Amino acid sequence: MRGHDWINSMLPDELILEIFRNLDSKSSRDACSLVCRRWLTLERFSRDTIRIGASGSPDALVDLLARRFPNVTNVYIDERLSVSLPVDFGRRRNPSHSALSWLRLHFVSERSEPGASESDSYCISDAGLTAVADGFMKLEKLSLIWCSNATSAGLRSVAEKCRFLKSLDLQGCYVGDQGLVAIGKCCRQLEILNLRFCEGLTDTGLVELALGCGNTLKWLGVAACAKITDISLEAVGSHCSSLETLSLDSEFVHNKGVLAVAKGCSLLKNLSLQCINVTDEALTAVGVFCLSLESLALYSFQRFTDKSLCAIGKGCKKLKSLMLSDCYFLSDKGLEAVAAGCLELAHLEVNGCHNIGTYGLESIGRSCMRLTELALLYCQKVGDEALSEVGKGCKYLEALHLVDCSIIGDEAIYSIAMGCRNLKRLHIRRCYEVGSKGIIAVGENCKYLTDLSIRFCDRVGDEALVAIGKGCPSLRHLNVSGCHQIGDNGIIAIARGCPQLSYLDVSVLQNLRDMALAEVGEGCPLLKDIVLSHCRQITDVGLSHLVKRCKLLESCHMVYCPGITAAGVATVISTCTNMKKVLIEKAKVSERTQRRAGSVISYLCVDL
Repeated sequence: MRGHDWINSMLPDELILEIFRNLDSKSSRDACSLVCRRWLTLERFSRDTIRIGASGSPDALVDLLARRFPNVTNVYIDERLSVSLPVDFGRRRNPSHSALSWLRLHFVSERSEPGASESDSYCISDAGLTAVADGFMKLEKLSLIWCSNATSAGLRSVAEKCRFLKSLDLQGCYVGDQGLVAIGKCCRQLEILNLRFCEGLTDTGLVELALGCGNTLKWLGVAACAKITDISLEAVGSHCSSLETLSLDSEFVHNKGVLAVAKGCSLLKNLSLQCINVTDEALTAVGVFCLSLESLALYSFQRFTDKSLCAIGKGCKKLKSLMLSDCYFLSDKGLEAVAAGCLELAHLEVNGCHNIGTYGLESIGRSCMRLTELALLYCQKVGDEALSEVGKGCKYLEALHLVDCSIIGDEAIYSIAMGCRNLKRLHIRRCYEVGSKGIIAVGENCKYLTDLSIRFCDRVGDEALVAIGKGCPSLRHLNVSGCHQIGDNGIIAIARGCPQLSYLDVSVLQNLRDMALAEVGEGCPLLKDIVLSHCRQITDVGLSHLVKRCKLLESCHMVYCPGITAAGVATVISTCTNMKKVLIEKAKVSERTQRRAGSVISYLCVDL
């Protein structure tokens, strides 16, 4: 105990608090709080964030936490999550007294009002929000995720007492206009507001908030709010001149609202739109007035044409990220305009835009030399020539995602491998023209590759993984699900050449045998997640060799593996002490295994 005495006698409170603030995990902070009473007290004062899930009596739990952690500035309450009962730190406990007190706390809701439903007992109410307001006077960030019992009355309490609030997330809360009006009047430093799925709000609430604290608002998200219309966005455009991010998903917003935002929020940097009634007129205004725009995402637009993208390319010279999803009337002409005008473009995703083809992507490859990430999903008109130009011009490309691009093949992947030597992530799914030649080129040229996913690419064989094993020693994530030509030799090469591998998906590989699993166990000691489902030749023997060496394993999926029995499942459970999830058929779990590790076992439903 001499070292303990030296620490407490020599180090002042300020220094210990600074040490606590630099601990990177909650478990480390909790461990330090158990050292002595002084450290417990200091750790409580240093904690600035708490997260609360659904519990037996959330209102009482909030009140308790407020008394224990007076300096908290960030509170996250998410009723989609469950939490375990807290431990009564800080004093010696009589086991019977402590347990009973917490059981009373956990089940106090069972004695609630006769009209209350069982689900209501697990939801924070206005009383809980009042406890938040009373206990966390320094609150800066508050997230109330799907807190269905919270109303305007509770939000008003928060507004009146938490005047330093800067961030408010009300996703899924049925709060009304009065609560939002109170936030606008009292929280004059508010910068971030998320109103996704707030069905109780109307234009009145958002307009009043914009009038009250619009000059500080920088981030606004609105989705599935049927009663918020152009009137709200006109108020945002008039009073939120500092707005930098707008995420809007609404069937009830038209050009008028987006035009008002474009003209009034000239500092806008990030814009995400999913509004089926918005047309070229609104997006053209964005290109004219929002010259600082850096990120643009457009979803499911049936009325946008190339005219819109031409305006973006002409005006938004700082654009770095562009996401186009299901915009059927955009073509190569619009993408060419973006390529010509937005030379700083670093991220591009094209998803289901059927009229964008090879020529548009060739323009990107010739002009956007700073491109670091490219995603092409369901692009049936993009061919090898497009990626050849990307390979020639985009030397800094680090991530490439291809899904259902039917005419992209080996030549495209070869060009990327030869030109983009800094490639770190390559994801390919159902691109049936891609074979071993392209992946071999990646293995020979992209030595920094850390993440490789080639799912259901029937032409990729063992020789491709042999090249990856030899040339990509930093590989951490590998998914070869459904690549039927891959067998033992390919996986063995990975096991011997990629010692940092932490995730492996070999599901639906019919030629994979126990020898490959034994090699993975021998060569990949850092493996945490493995998917073996539908591997018909894997047995308990291979599984035993795998888990004997992979002590860090946390998840194992092994459904529809006829060679794996209840004994193999028991071996996994007994050997892997860090296991968090095992997915298996119920018939293969013995009663003893169920008793021992029922909490980590998930069953595949086969009774339907």
